[in-house]
Amino acid sequence: MDIHERRAAVLRAIVEEYVVTAQPVGSQTVARSRGLGVSSATVRNDMTVLERDGYLVQPHTSAGRVPTDRGYRYFVDHFGEPGALAPSQRRAVLDFFTTAHHALEDLLHETSQLLAGITRHAAVVMGPHPDVVDVRSVQLVALQPTMVVAVAVLSNGTVETANLHLDSEVDAEQVRAAGAALQAHLVGEAAGELPAVPPTGDAGADTLVALVCETLTARASTSAPEPLYVGGASRLASEQQSFPTAESASRLLEMLERQVVVVSLVRKLLDHGVTVSIGSENEVEELRDCSLIIARYTIEGEAAGTVGILGPTRMDYRQALAAVTAVSQQLGRALS
Repeated sequence: MDIHERRAAVLRAIVEEYVVTAQPVGSQTVARSRGLGVSSATVRNDMTVLERDGYLVQPHTSAGRVPTDRGYRYFVDHFGEPGALAPSQRRAVLDFFTTAHHALEDLLHETSQLLAGITRHAAVVMGPHPDVVDVRSVQLVALQPTMVVAVAVLSNGTVETANLHLDSEVDAEQVRAAGAALQAHLVGEAAGELPAVPPTGDAGADTLVALVCETLTARASTSAPEPLYVGGASRLASEQQSFPTAESASRLLEMLERQVVVVSLVRKLLDHGVTVSIGSENEVEELRDCSLIIARYTIEGEAAGTVGILGPTRMDYRQALAAVTAVSQQLGRALS
């Protein structure tokens, strides 16, 4: 082990020890527990260099060291491959998705609760944006000669229902023709960008087709960018001791209530290829004392929504990455 490898090993040891104990880590602890083959004095010198380079900080004289945001970043980049979930956690994830047969909103909400329970941090789950959701089925049911119910099933599991009031009466054959045209030309198309449906040759059926397309397009354009579900927000209060100040957790809780801010932040991070954002790396002030770990889930091979966790920078990154990865994969399979 050369000097650079040894200092990396020292930094790793300090991060892992500090995550567990929340206490500054001394040179004797590192030398004794890691089998580096060097004395505590050598480890102490390495810690001094790591502190000088910004990876560690000494809270007060004669204390051990704690990682900085830069230290956590080095750890994540070099040693942060996802660990293995404990057998009980792995079983909890598999059991949940094996028995999950809820409506989309309930499934995403309960997934956020599952992830929060596994990681002991606040969890966020973003639903798919309407633009990436395809139409799977469109059905029309005539209730009255001037009222038709349109039911659209989307690829993310959402069922859109609309009562359509017509200016003139339509008969069963016109409703059937309109439904057939919608099925033929809308299935597989993005809900937010529906194509024009060719005329059927029947004015009543064409009017009904146009009304259905107009309604679906309006629903997609007026919906929120992505629905956001937050699980385990109360855990932030119990983690207050892990934040630099008592106000840090409170500010984070307040930010989670501003869902548009969270959705925008997650989207921006993913656009830049970031899956772990640590402390001062975050542009949002409320997240400067916090780490965010996120992962996309896919529906039938297409990127859809996001799952993630929020917690103090002193978190078990390998375990957190493993949990986020496992839940995102299983959620994608369930929705596919």
